[in-house]
Amino acid sequence: MAQSFESLGLGPNVIKAIKRRGYSVPTPLQQKAVRLILSGADVLALARPGSGKTVAFLVPMLERLRDHSEQGSGARALILSPTVSSALRTLESAQNLGRYTDLRIGLLIGGDSRQSQCEELAQNPDIIIATPNRIMHHLFELKDLSLHDVEYVVFDEADSILNMGFEEQLHQIMAHVNDNRQTLLFSATLPSALVEFAKAGLRDPQLVRVDLISPDLKLVFFTLKQEEKHAALLYLIEEKIRPDEQTLIFVSTKYHVEFLNVLCQERGIRPSVCYGDMEQDARKMAVSQFRSRNTMLLIVTDLAARGIDIPLLDNVINWDFPPIPEIFFRRVGRAARAGRTGTAFSFVTNEDMPHVLDLHLFLSRPIRAAPTEEEVSHNVNNLMSKIDQAIANGESVYGRFPQTVLDLYADRVRELLDSSTELHSLERPCTQAFRFYNKTKAKPSTASVRRSKKLPRDGLHPIFKSLLGGDEITALAYLEQLKKYRPKRTILEAEGEVANSKKVKRSSSHWVDVMKRKRAVNEEIIIKNI
Repeated sequence: MAQSFESLGLGPNVIKAIKRRGYSVPTPLQQKAVRLILSGADVLALARPGSGKTVAFLVPMLERLRDHSEQGSGARALILSPTVSSALRTLESAQNLGRYTDLRIGLLIGGDSRQSQCEELAQNPDIIIATPNRIMHHLFELKDLSLHDVEYVVFDEADSILNMGFEEQLHQIMAHVNDNRQTLLFSATLPSALVEFAKAGLRDPQLVRVDLISPDLKLVFFTLKQEEKHAALLYLIEEKIRPDEQTLIFVSTKYHVEFLNVLCQERGIRPSVCYGDMEQDARKMAVSQFRSRNTMLLIVTDLAARGIDIPLLDNVINWDFPPIPEIFFRRVGRAARAGRTGTAFSFVTNEDMPHVLDLHLFLSRPIRAAPTEEEVSHNVNNLMSKIDQAIANGESVYGRFPQTVLDLYADRVRELLDSSTELHSLERPCTQAFRFYNKTKAKPSTASVRRSKKLPRDGLHPIFKSLLGGDEITALAYLEQLKKYRPKRTILEAEGEVANSKKVKRSSSHWVDVMKRKRAVNEEIIIKNI
Protein backbone atom coordinates (compact mmCIF):
# COMPACT_ATOMS: atom_id res chain seq x y z
CA MET A 1 0.00 0.00 0.00
CA ALA A 2 1.29 3.45 -0.90
CA GLN A 3 2.57 5.50 2.01
CA SER A 4 3.21 8.80 0.18
CA PHE A 5 1.97 10.75 -2.83
CA GLU A 6 5.42 10.38 -4.46
CA SER A 7 4.92 6.63 -4.62
CA LEU A 8 1.73 7.07 -6.71
CA GLY A 9 3.72 8.12 -9.79
CA LEU A 10 2.97 11.86 -9.71
CA GLY A 11 5.23 14.55 -11.15
CA PRO A 12 7.10 17.27 -9.18
CA ASN A 13 4.66 20.13 -9.94
CA VAL A 14 1.66 18.24 -8.61
CA ILE A 15 3.62 16.92 -5.61
CA LYS A 16 4.74 20.46 -4.77
CA ALA A 17 1.14 21.71 -4.81
CA ILE A 18 -0.02 18.76 -2.69
CA LYS A 19 2.60 19.47 -0.04
CA ARG A 20 1.72 23.16 -0.10
CA ARG A 21 -1.85 22.19 0.75
CA GLY A 22 -0.55 20.25 3.76
CA TYR A 23 -1.41 16.76 2.50
CA SER A 24 1.24 14.23 3.50
CA VAL A 25 -0.28 10.75 3.28
CA PRO A 26 -2.93 9.77 0.69
CA THR A 27 -6.26 8.52 2.00
CA PRO A 28 -7.28 4.89 1.34
CA LEU A 29 -9.45 6.08 -1.56
CA GLN A 30 -6.60 8.08 -3.08
CA GLN A 31 -4.20 5.16 -2.69
CA LYS A 32 -6.60 2.90 -4.59
CA ALA A 33 -7.91 5.32 -7.23
CA VAL A 34 -4.99 7.51 -8.36
CA ARG A 35 -2.91 4.72 -9.95
CA LEU A 36 -5.96 3.31 -11.74
CA ILE A 37 -6.89 6.73 -13.13
CA LEU A 38 -3.31 7.42 -14.23
CA SER A 39 -3.36 4.12 -16.12
CA GLY A 40 -6.30 5.41 -18.19
CA ALA A 41 -8.96 3.05 -16.81
CA ASP A 42 -12.59 4.05 -16.32
CA VAL A 43 -13.30 4.08 -12.58
CA LEU A 44 -16.45 3.76 -10.48
CA ALA A 45 -15.49 4.92 -6.98
CA LEU A 46 -17.82 4.46 -4.00
CA ALA A 47 -16.71 6.46 -1.00
CA ARG A 48 -18.18 8.41 1.88
CA PRO A 49 -17.94 12.23 2.03
CA GLY A 50 -14.63 13.33 3.47
CA SER A 51 -12.67 10.40 2.00
CA GLY A 52 -10.59 12.66 -0.27
CA LYS A 53 -12.45 12.04 -3.52
CA THR A 54 -11.83 15.53 -4.97
CA VAL A 55 -8.06 15.09 -4.68
CA ALA A 56 -8.43 11.52 -5.98
CA PHE A 57 -9.77 12.66 -9.36
CA LEU A 58 -8.04 16.06 -9.62
CA VAL A 59 -4.46 14.93 -8.99
CA PRO A 60 -4.24 12.35 -11.83
CA MET A 61 -6.17 14.69 -14.14
CA LEU A 62 -3.67 17.53 -13.56
CA GLU A 63 -0.80 15.08 -13.98
CA ARG A 64 -2.11 13.84 -17.32
CA LEU A 65 -3.02 17.25 -18.76
CA ARG A 66 0.21 18.89 -17.46
CA ASP A 67 0.27 22.08 -19.60
CA HIS A 68 -2.14 24.43 -21.32
CA SER A 69 -2.88 23.54 -24.92
CA GLU A 70 -3.67 26.15 -27.59
CA GLN A 71 -4.66 23.41 -30.01
CA GLY A 72 -8.23 22.23 -30.43
CA SER A 73 -11.48 24.11 -30.04
CA GLY A 74 -12.63 23.03 -26.59
CA ALA A 75 -11.74 21.80 -23.13
CA ARG A 76 -9.86 18.58 -22.52
CA ALA A 77 -11.46 17.77 -19.16
CA LEU A 78 -15.03 18.13 -17.88
CA ILE A 79 -16.09 17.89 -14.23
CA LEU A 80 -19.83 17.83 -13.49
CA SER A 81 -21.02 18.75 -9.99
CA PRO A 82 -24.61 18.52 -8.67
CA THR A 83 -24.74 22.00 -7.08
CA VAL A 84 -23.19 25.43 -7.37
CA SER A 85 -21.53 25.13 -3.95
CA SER A 86 -19.92 21.77 -4.76
CA ALA A 87 -18.68 23.17 -8.11
CA LEU A 88 -17.12 26.14 -6.31
CA ARG A 89 -15.33 23.83 -3.86
CA THR A 90 -13.98 21.76 -6.75
CA LEU A 91 -12.79 24.95 -8.47
CA GLU A 92 -10.93 26.05 -5.35
CA SER A 93 -9.22 22.65 -5.04
CA ALA A 94 -8.33 22.58 -8.75
CA GLN A 95 -6.79 26.05 -8.57
CA ASN A 96 -4.71 25.14 -5.52
CA LEU A 97 -3.53 21.76 -6.83
CA GLY A 98 -2.84 23.21 -10.30
CA ARG A 99 -0.93 26.17 -8.92
CA TYR A 100 2.37 25.13 -10.52
CA THR A 101 0.92 24.41 -13.95
CA ASP A 102 -0.37 26.85 -16.58
CA LEU A 103 -3.63 24.93 -17.05
CA ARG A 104 -6.70 27.14 -17.48
CA ILE A 105 -9.91 26.38 -15.60
CA GLY A 106 -13.41 27.54 -16.57
CA LEU A 107 -16.50 27.57 -14.35
CA LEU A 108 -20.08 27.25 -15.68
CA ILE A 109 -22.66 27.60 -12.92
CA GLY A 110 -26.01 29.25 -12.38
CA GLY A 111 -26.02 32.72 -10.88
CA ASP A 112 -22.87 33.91 -12.67
CA SER A 113 -22.93 36.44 -15.49
CA ARG A 114 -23.43 34.69 -18.83
CA GLN A 115 -21.23 37.25 -20.51
CA SER A 116 -18.34 36.51 -18.16
CA GLN A 117 -18.80 32.77 -18.75
CA CYS A 118 -18.75 33.27 -22.50
CA GLU A 119 -15.53 35.25 -22.08
CA GLU A 120 -14.06 32.38 -20.03
CA LEU A 121 -14.90 29.91 -22.80
CA ALA A 122 -13.22 32.21 -25.31
CA GLN A 123 -9.98 31.80 -23.33
CA ASN A 124 -9.95 28.11 -24.35
CA PRO A 125 -9.93 26.55 -20.84
CA ASP A 126 -8.32 23.12 -20.42
CA ILE A 127 -10.72 22.14 -17.64
CA ILE A 128 -14.41 23.01 -17.29
CA ILE A 129 -16.19 22.61 -13.96
CA ALA A 130 -19.96 22.86 -14.41
CA THR A 131 -23.43 22.07 -13.14
CA PRO A 132 -25.64 20.04 -15.57
CA ASN A 133 -28.20 22.79 -16.25
CA ARG A 134 -25.64 25.43 -17.14
CA ILE A 135 -23.57 23.23 -19.44
CA MET A 136 -26.77 22.16 -21.21
CA HIS A 137 -27.55 25.86 -21.76
CA HIS A 138 -24.17 26.47 -23.41
CA LEU A 139 -24.36 23.28 -25.47
CA PHE A 140 -27.88 23.54 -26.86
CA GLU A 141 -28.97 27.16 -26.56
CA LEU A 142 -25.90 29.36 -26.83
CA LYS A 143 -24.01 26.70 -28.80
CA ASP A 144 -20.69 28.26 -27.82
CA LEU A 145 -19.21 25.12 -26.28
CA SER A 146 -17.58 22.09 -27.86
CA LEU A 147 -16.84 18.87 -25.94
CA HIS A 148 -15.28 17.06 -28.88
CA ASP A 149 -11.74 17.32 -27.45
CA VAL A 150 -12.71 16.18 -23.93
CA GLU A 151 -10.64 13.17 -22.95
CA TYR A 152 -11.35 13.13 -19.24
CA VAL A 153 -14.93 13.23 -17.76
CA VAL A 154 -15.70 13.26 -14.03
CA PHE A 155 -19.14 12.90 -12.46
CA ASP A 156 -18.71 14.15 -8.90
CA GLU A 157 -21.42 13.03 -6.43
CA ALA A 158 -22.99 11.09 -9.30
CA ASP A 159 -25.81 9.70 -7.15
CA SER A 160 -26.88 13.24 -6.19
CA ILE A 161 -26.84 14.34 -9.83
CA LEU A 162 -29.15 11.46 -10.78
CA ASN A 163 -31.39 11.96 -7.75
CA MET A 164 -31.92 15.57 -8.85
CA GLY A 165 -33.40 14.34 -12.14
CA PHE A 166 -30.48 14.97 -14.51
CA GLU A 167 -30.23 11.47 -15.98
CA GLU A 168 -31.49 12.47 -19.45
CA GLN A 169 -29.21 15.53 -19.51
CA LEU A 170 -26.19 13.39 -18.63
CA HIS A 171 -26.85 11.08 -21.58
CA GLN A 172 -27.15 14.11 -23.87
CA ILE A 173 -23.89 15.57 -22.58
CA MET A 174 -22.07 12.26 -23.01
CA ALA A 175 -23.28 12.07 -26.61
CA HIS A 176 -21.25 15.23 -27.33
CA VAL A 177 -18.03 13.86 -25.82
CA ASN A 178 -15.32 11.96 -27.68
CA ASP A 179 -15.82 8.17 -27.57
CA ASN A 180 -12.19 7.74 -26.50
CA ARG A 181 -12.72 9.67 -23.27
CA GLN A 182 -11.86 8.35 -19.83
CA THR A 183 -14.91 8.41 -17.53
CA LEU A 184 -14.90 8.56 -13.75
CA LEU A 185 -17.91 8.26 -11.46
CA PHE A 186 -17.54 9.24 -7.81
CA SER A 187 -20.50 8.49 -5.57
CA ALA A 188 -21.37 7.83 -1.94
CA THR A 189 -23.98 5.21 -2.89
CA LEU A 190 -24.89 2.97 -5.80
CA PRO A 191 -28.58 3.36 -6.73
CA SER A 192 -29.97 1.32 -9.60
CA ALA A 193 -30.10 4.38 -11.90
CA LEU A 194 -26.38 4.90 -11.40
CA VAL A 195 -25.67 1.25 -12.21
CA GLU A 196 -27.55 1.59 -15.50
CA PHE A 197 -25.79 4.84 -16.34
CA ALA A 198 -22.39 3.28 -15.56
CA LYS A 199 -23.17 0.36 -17.88
CA ALA A 200 -23.96 2.77 -20.71
CA GLY A 201 -21.21 5.33 -20.14
CA LEU A 202 -18.18 3.42 -18.79
CA ARG A 203 -15.99 0.85 -20.52
CA ASP A 204 -14.89 -2.05 -18.34
CA PRO A 205 -14.85 0.16 -15.22
CA GLN A 206 -12.65 -0.63 -12.24
CA LEU A 207 -14.59 -0.56 -8.96
CA VAL A 208 -12.94 1.25 -6.05
CA ARG A 209 -14.74 1.06 -2.73
CA VAL A 210 -13.93 2.25 0.76
CA ASP A 211 -16.06 2.06 3.91
CA LEU A 212 -19.32 4.00 3.61
CA ILE A 213 -19.10 5.00 7.28
CA SER A 214 -15.89 6.18 8.89
CA PRO A 215 -14.54 3.89 11.61
CA ASP A 216 -14.06 7.08 13.65
CA LEU A 217 -17.81 7.79 13.61
CA LYS A 218 -19.83 6.53 16.57
CA LEU A 219 -23.44 5.54 15.74
CA VAL A 220 -26.00 6.01 18.53
CA PHE A 221 -29.65 4.92 18.11
CA PHE A 222 -32.22 6.16 20.65
CA THR A 223 -35.68 4.58 20.74
CA LEU A 224 -38.44 6.98 21.77
CA LYS A 225 -41.90 8.27 20.92
CA GLN A 226 -42.47 11.08 18.42
CA GLU A 227 -43.68 13.43 21.15
CA GLU A 228 -40.51 12.81 23.22
CA LYS A 229 -38.13 14.12 20.57
CA HIS A 230 -38.19 17.75 21.75
CA ALA A 231 -37.17 16.75 25.26
CA ALA A 232 -34.49 14.36 23.97
CA LEU A 233 -33.02 17.02 21.67
CA LEU A 234 -32.81 19.66 24.38
CA TYR A 235 -31.13 17.19 26.72
CA LEU A 236 -28.51 16.27 24.11
CA ILE A 237 -27.78 19.91 23.29
CA GLU A 238 -27.65 21.13 26.88
CA GLU A 239 -26.19 18.16 28.72
CA LYS A 240 -24.52 15.63 26.43
CA ILE A 241 -22.86 17.62 23.62
CA ARG A 242 -19.98 19.86 24.66
CA PRO A 243 -20.36 23.61 24.02
CA ASP A 244 -17.27 23.61 21.76
CA GLU A 245 -18.72 20.91 19.46
CA GLN A 246 -20.57 21.75 16.25
CA THR A 247 -23.74 19.82 15.48
CA LEU A 248 -25.82 19.44 12.32
CA ILE A 249 -29.50 18.58 12.97
CA PHE A 250 -31.54 17.01 10.14
CA VAL A 251 -35.34 17.35 10.18
CA SER A 252 -38.01 16.34 7.68
CA THR A 253 -39.67 19.68 6.85
CA LYS A 254 -39.03 23.43 6.91
CA TYR A 255 -41.72 23.79 9.59
CA HIS A 256 -39.69 21.64 11.94
CA VAL A 257 -36.62 23.77 11.18
CA GLU A 258 -38.52 26.89 12.28
CA PHE A 259 -40.05 25.19 15.32
CA LEU A 260 -36.71 23.91 16.63
CA ASN A 261 -35.11 27.26 15.88
CA VAL A 262 -37.63 29.05 18.11
CA LEU A 263 -37.47 26.29 20.74
CA CYS A 264 -33.68 26.62 21.00
CA GLN A 265 -33.82 30.41 21.14
CA GLU A 266 -36.38 30.22 23.96
CA ARG A 267 -33.76 28.18 25.86
CA GLY A 268 -31.06 30.79 25.19
CA ILE A 269 -29.42 28.82 22.36
CA ARG A 270 -28.81 30.54 19.00
CA PRO A 271 -28.74 28.11 16.05
CA SER A 272 -28.36 28.71 12.33
CA VAL A 273 -31.10 27.38 10.04
CA CYS A 274 -31.25 26.40 6.39
CA TYR A 275 -34.12 25.06 4.25
CA GLY A 276 -35.10 25.04 0.60
CA ASP A 277 -37.50 28.02 0.55
CA MET A 278 -34.99 30.43 2.08
CA GLU A 279 -33.46 33.10 -0.11
CA GLN A 280 -30.00 32.24 -1.39
CA ASP A 281 -28.33 35.11 0.48
CA ALA A 282 -29.98 34.11 3.75
CA ARG A 283 -28.84 30.51 3.31
CA LYS A 284 -25.28 31.59 2.56
CA MET A 285 -25.26 33.81 5.64
CA ALA A 286 -26.58 31.00 7.87
CA VAL A 287 -23.96 28.53 6.65
CA SER A 288 -21.23 31.19 6.94
CA GLN A 289 -22.21 31.86 10.56
CA PHE A 290 -21.94 28.14 11.30
CA ARG A 291 -18.67 27.62 9.41
CA SER A 292 -17.09 30.53 11.27
CA ARG A 293 -18.29 28.99 14.57
CA ASN A 294 -20.42 32.00 15.49
CA THR A 295 -23.18 29.42 15.95
CA MET A 296 -22.66 25.82 17.04
CA LEU A 297 -25.95 24.33 15.76
CA LEU A 298 -27.19 24.19 12.17
CA ILE A 299 -30.76 22.91 11.66
CA VAL A 300 -31.41 21.80 8.06
CA THR A 301 -33.57 19.76 5.72
CA ASP A 302 -31.96 17.26 3.33
CA LEU A 303 -32.68 19.45 0.32
CA ALA A 304 -31.03 22.52 1.85
CA ALA A 305 -28.02 20.51 3.07
CA ARG A 306 -26.92 19.58 -0.47
CA GLY A 307 -23.58 21.16 -1.19
CA ILE A 308 -22.98 22.32 2.39
CA ASP A 309 -19.45 21.42 3.42
CA ILE A 310 -18.49 21.69 7.10
CA PRO A 311 -14.94 20.32 7.38
CA LEU A 312 -14.74 20.14 11.20
CA LEU A 313 -18.19 18.87 12.11
CA ASP A 314 -18.42 16.96 15.41
CA ASN A 315 -21.98 15.61 15.54
CA VAL A 316 -24.99 14.82 13.39
CA ILE A 317 -28.49 14.40 14.86
CA ASN A 318 -31.15 12.59 12.82
CA TRP A 319 -34.29 14.12 14.32
CA ASP A 320 -36.31 12.17 11.75
CA PHE A 321 -34.67 8.90 10.76
CA PRO A 322 -33.91 8.82 7.01
CA PRO A 323 -36.06 6.32 5.09
CA ILE A 324 -33.29 5.03 2.79
CA PRO A 325 -29.63 4.17 3.56
CA GLU A 326 -28.25 6.57 0.94
CA ILE A 327 -29.69 9.57 2.81
CA PHE A 328 -28.26 8.26 6.08
CA PHE A 329 -24.76 8.07 4.56
CA ARG A 330 -25.06 11.57 3.12
CA ARG A 331 -26.01 12.96 6.50
CA VAL A 332 -23.64 11.20 8.86
CA GLY A 333 -20.71 11.22 6.42
CA ARG A 334 -20.26 14.91 7.21
CA ALA A 335 -18.83 14.07 10.65
CA ALA A 336 -15.60 12.25 11.61
CA ARG A 337 -13.61 13.41 8.59
CA ALA A 338 -9.85 13.63 8.09
CA GLY A 339 -8.97 11.51 11.11
CA ARG A 340 -11.32 13.33 13.51
CA THR A 341 -13.85 11.48 15.65
CA GLY A 342 -17.57 12.22 15.61
CA THR A 343 -20.99 10.96 16.69
CA ALA A 344 -24.24 10.43 14.79
CA PHE A 345 -27.27 10.43 17.10
CA SER A 346 -30.48 9.01 15.58
CA PHE A 347 -33.99 9.29 17.06
CA VAL A 348 -35.89 6.08 16.24
CA THR A 349 -39.64 5.56 16.74
CA ASN A 350 -41.42 2.22 16.38
CA GLU A 351 -42.32 3.18 12.80
CA ASP A 352 -38.64 3.90 12.04
CA MET A 353 -37.25 0.59 13.28
CA PRO A 354 -37.78 -1.28 9.96
CA HIS A 355 -35.75 1.46 8.23
CA VAL A 356 -32.99 0.98 10.83
CA LEU A 357 -32.95 -2.74 10.04
CA ASP A 358 -32.80 -2.01 6.29
CA LEU A 359 -29.79 0.24 6.94
CA HIS A 360 -27.94 -2.48 8.83
CA LEU A 361 -28.71 -5.04 6.15
CA PHE A 362 -27.18 -2.64 3.62
CA LEU A 363 -24.12 -2.24 5.87
CA SER A 364 -23.95 -5.97 6.70
CA ARG A 365 -23.65 -4.77 10.27
CA PRO A 366 -25.30 -6.46 13.28
CA ILE A 367 -27.59 -4.54 15.61
CA ARG A 368 -28.77 -5.49 19.08
CA ALA A 369 -31.02 -4.13 21.81
CA ALA A 370 -29.48 -2.58 24.90
CA PRO A 371 -29.89 -4.96 27.85
CA THR A 372 -32.93 -4.27 30.03
CA GLU A 373 -32.49 -2.92 33.54
CA GLU A 374 -33.53 -6.29 34.92
CA GLU A 375 -30.75 -8.02 32.97
CA VAL A 376 -28.19 -5.41 34.00
CA SER A 377 -29.12 -5.62 37.69
CA HIS A 378 -28.03 -9.27 37.79
CA ASN A 379 -24.49 -8.66 36.52
CA VAL A 380 -23.89 -5.01 35.63
CA ASN A 381 -20.11 -5.04 35.15
CA ASN A 382 -19.89 -8.20 33.05
CA LEU A 383 -22.85 -7.32 30.83
CA MET A 384 -21.72 -3.73 30.22
CA SER A 385 -18.21 -4.87 29.30
CA LYS A 386 -19.72 -7.26 26.73
CA ILE A 387 -21.78 -4.42 25.24
CA ASP A 388 -18.70 -2.19 25.06
CA GLN A 389 -16.81 -4.95 23.27
CA ALA A 390 -19.67 -5.51 20.81
CA ILE A 391 -19.69 -1.79 19.94
CA ALA A 392 -15.91 -1.84 19.52
CA ASN A 393 -16.34 -4.77 17.09
CA GLY A 394 -18.69 -2.73 14.89
CA GLU A 395 -22.11 -3.73 16.24
CA SER A 396 -24.84 -1.13 16.68
CA VAL A 397 -26.91 -0.88 19.86
CA TYR A 398 -30.32 0.75 20.23
CA GLY A 399 -31.74 1.78 23.58
CA ARG A 400 -33.97 4.17 25.50
CA PHE A 401 -33.43 7.50 27.25
CA PRO A 402 -33.79 7.53 31.07
CA GLN A 403 -37.44 8.31 31.69
CA THR A 404 -36.54 10.77 34.45
CA VAL A 405 -34.52 12.80 31.92
CA LEU A 406 -37.35 12.80 29.37
CA ASP A 407 -39.92 13.77 32.00
CA LEU A 408 -37.77 16.66 33.26
CA TYR A 409 -37.16 18.11 29.81
CA ALA A 410 -40.72 17.42 28.67
CA ASP A 411 -41.90 19.68 31.51
CA ARG A 412 -39.54 22.40 30.26
CA VAL A 413 -40.86 22.03 26.71
CA ARG A 414 -44.46 22.30 27.94
CA GLU A 415 -43.59 25.48 29.86
CA LEU A 416 -42.09 26.98 26.69
CA LEU A 417 -45.15 26.01 24.63
CA ASP A 418 -47.47 27.60 27.18
CA SER A 419 -45.50 30.85 27.28
CA SER A 420 -44.56 31.24 23.59
CA THR A 421 -47.30 32.15 21.11
CA GLU A 422 -44.83 31.65 18.24
CA LEU A 423 -44.11 28.07 19.27
CA HIS A 424 -47.79 27.39 19.76
CA SER A 425 -48.61 28.71 16.27
CA LEU A 426 -45.96 26.45 14.69
CA GLU A 427 -47.23 23.24 16.32
CA ARG A 428 -50.09 22.56 13.92
CA PRO A 429 -48.13 23.18 10.68
CA CYS A 430 -45.44 20.81 11.98
CA THR A 431 -48.01 18.10 12.65
CA GLN A 432 -49.61 18.47 9.22
CA ALA A 433 -46.26 18.58 7.41
CA PHE A 434 -45.02 15.49 9.24
CA ARG A 435 -48.21 13.62 8.38
CA PHE A 436 -47.64 14.39 4.69
CA TYR A 437 -43.94 13.49 4.99
CA ASN A 438 -44.87 10.11 6.49
CA LYS A 439 -47.26 9.35 3.64
CA THR A 440 -44.76 10.18 0.90
CA LYS A 441 -41.47 8.82 2.27
CA ALA A 442 -40.01 5.54 1.01
CA LYS A 443 -41.39 2.37 2.60
CA PRO A 444 -39.16 -0.19 4.35
CA SER A 445 -38.80 -3.74 3.10
CA THR A 446 -41.46 -6.25 4.10
CA ALA A 447 -38.84 -8.50 5.69
CA SER A 448 -37.60 -5.68 7.93
CA VAL A 449 -41.16 -4.84 8.97
CA ARG A 450 -41.62 -8.47 10.06
CA ARG A 451 -38.28 -8.54 11.87
CA SER A 452 -39.02 -5.30 13.72
CA LYS A 453 -42.11 -6.85 15.31
CA LYS A 454 -40.02 -9.65 16.79
CA LEU A 455 -37.21 -7.49 18.21
CA PRO A 456 -36.51 -7.92 21.93
CA ARG A 457 -37.39 -5.15 24.32
CA ASP A 458 -34.55 -2.66 24.82
CA GLY A 459 -33.20 -1.09 28.00
CA LEU A 460 -31.32 2.13 28.66
CA HIS A 461 -28.81 2.99 25.96
CA PRO A 462 -25.22 2.28 27.13
CA ILE A 463 -24.37 5.96 26.63
CA PHE A 464 -26.27 6.62 29.88
CA LYS A 465 -24.55 3.97 32.00
CA SER A 466 -22.42 6.58 33.79
CA LEU A 467 -25.59 8.26 35.07
CA LEU A 468 -26.77 5.19 36.99
CA GLY A 469 -25.50 3.44 40.09
CA GLY A 470 -26.36 -0.04 41.27
CA ASP A 471 -29.30 1.02 43.46
CA GLU A 472 -30.79 3.08 40.63
CA ILE A 473 -30.55 0.15 38.20
CA THR A 474 -32.29 -2.11 40.73
CA ALA A 475 -35.06 0.45 41.21
CA LEU A 476 -35.52 0.85 37.46
CA ALA A 477 -35.64 -2.91 37.01
CA TYR A 478 -38.40 -3.10 39.62
CA LEU A 479 -40.35 -0.31 37.90
CA GLU A 480 -40.04 -2.10 34.57
CA GLN A 481 -41.46 -5.25 36.16
CA LEU A 482 -44.41 -3.22 37.46
CA LYS A 483 -45.03 -1.83 33.98
CA LYS A 484 -45.17 -5.33 32.55
CA TYR A 485 -47.54 -6.61 35.28
CA ARG A 486 -51.05 -7.37 34.01
CA PRO A 487 -53.71 -8.50 36.55
CA LYS A 488 -55.78 -11.52 35.64
CA ARG A 489 -59.04 -9.77 36.56
CA THR A 490 -60.38 -6.26 37.15
CA ILE A 491 -60.91 -4.89 40.64
CA LEU A 492 -64.69 -5.06 40.15
CA GLU A 493 -64.49 -8.72 39.23
CA ALA A 494 -62.28 -9.33 42.26
CA GLU A 495 -64.81 -7.63 44.56
CA GLY A 496 -67.55 -9.80 43.14
CA GLU A 497 -65.56 -12.97 43.80
CA VAL A 498 -64.82 -11.87 47.38
CA ALA A 499 -68.49 -11.18 47.99
CA ASN A 500 -69.48 -14.58 46.61
CA SER A 501 -66.83 -16.31 48.69
CA LYS A 502 -68.34 -14.77 51.86
CA LYS A 503 -71.72 -16.13 50.78
CA VAL A 504 -73.47 -12.92 51.67
CA LYS A 505 -77.19 -13.53 51.78
CA ARG A 506 -78.27 -11.36 48.93
CA SER A 507 -79.52 -12.25 45.45
CA SER A 508 -77.08 -12.46 42.54
CA SER A 509 -79.06 -9.75 40.75
CA HIS A 510 -78.28 -7.39 43.64
CA TRP A 511 -74.49 -7.79 43.10
CA VAL A 512 -74.94 -7.31 39.37
CA ASP A 513 -76.69 -3.99 40.07
CA VAL A 514 -73.91 -2.93 42.47
CA MET A 515 -71.21 -3.66 39.88
CA LYS A 516 -73.11 -1.80 37.16
CA ARG A 517 -73.34 1.30 39.38
CA LYS A 518 -69.65 1.12 40.19
CA ARG A 519 -68.72 0.80 36.51
CA ALA A 520 -70.89 3.81 35.68
CA VAL A 521 -69.17 5.92 38.37
CA ASN A 522 -65.72 4.89 37.10
CA GLU A 523 -66.62 5.66 33.48
CA GLU A 524 -67.86 9.12 34.49
CA ILE A 525 -64.57 9.87 36.26
CA ILE A 526 -62.55 8.68 33.26
CA ILE A 527 -64.58 10.81 30.83
CA LYS A 528 -64.08 13.91 32.97
CA ASN A 529 -60.29 13.40 32.97
CA ILE A 530 -59.91 12.86 29.21
